[in-house]
Amino acid sequence: MQSVAAALTMVRDDAFFLKAWLRHYGDMLGRENCYIVNHGRGDEVADLAQGCNLIGIPGDLHRNFDMKRWRLLNNLTQGLRCYYDHVIVGDVDELVVMDPASGQTLLEHLKTAKLRRNLTPVGLEVLHRVDVEDQPITGPIIGPRRHVRIAPHYSKPCIISTGAKIARGGHYTQADKLFTPEHMYLFHLKFCDFSAYCEAMNRRNALTQDLGGEVDKIAIGRHWFAQARGEDTALFDSFADLPMQDGFDMAPVRARMQHSWKPRGDTGFWQFDRPDYPGQYRLPERFNGVI
Repeated sequence: MQSVAAALTMVRDDAFFLKAWLRHYGDMLGRENCYIVNHGRGDEVADLAQGCNLIGIPGDLHRNFDMKRWRLLNNLTQGLRCYYDHVIVGDVDELVVMDPASGQTLLEHLKTAKLRRNLTPVGLEVLHRVDVEDQPITGPIIGPRRHVRIAPHYSKPCIISTGAKIARGGHYTQADKLFTPEHMYLFHLKFCDFSAYCEAMNRRNALTQDLGGEVDKIAIGRHWFAQARGEDTALFDSFADLPMQDGFDMAPVRARMQHSWKPRGDTGFWQFDRPDYPGQYRLPERFNGVI
């Protein structure tokens, strides 16, 4: 008899995000069902992830690492599918949640979800509104942080129960049908805390300089690095300028994903359009504590 779900990620040093990942998936699925690739075999990652399944790999960064990273995650996902109905795979700063209005946790939803399909939640980027949110993150993130913007780039097919290949970055698969469950969201946490953002950026840029490499040659998650950075304070201040949207209805977003579903050229992958959605939303209070 197979277990319902496993969670899989790769991490290097990111303690802030790993703690949130472990709190979310470790508590929900049990740490014995969490799989973490420890890039660089960091001691802090190993200490935090006690009770999980830890896979240590060398820490050298080199050409095409991101492509090789997703080759590894693809193969691990397909191997884990032999033992689990669903495998949740993604970056350590990406967490899948169910809207509490559904009356289900993610695990409860997956217990009855149909198999042989990949589930694509709506991506929401959690924003730290530094002008109105002055609480530090010492536990749950949602509550101290309540503002989000729609992020189509993070509407990822990240819950896998098919043999379809996942593209680099996890943004596409070769599955030709799109499943976007109501009430399901992927929270992207890159901008959820100003201090954590600056620390992560400084660490990645220092690593690149120490290795004497170029971002496009060695980087994991190149969007974190200096070339795409700009001025941190101005970036976070700018979140206040995003127009506030009324309510919290993501049904039109799911409908637009479905209506624009099509092959991604001749690659074998499938995609939906990724329009820019204006503004931001304030999460309803029912979301407090979901991550």
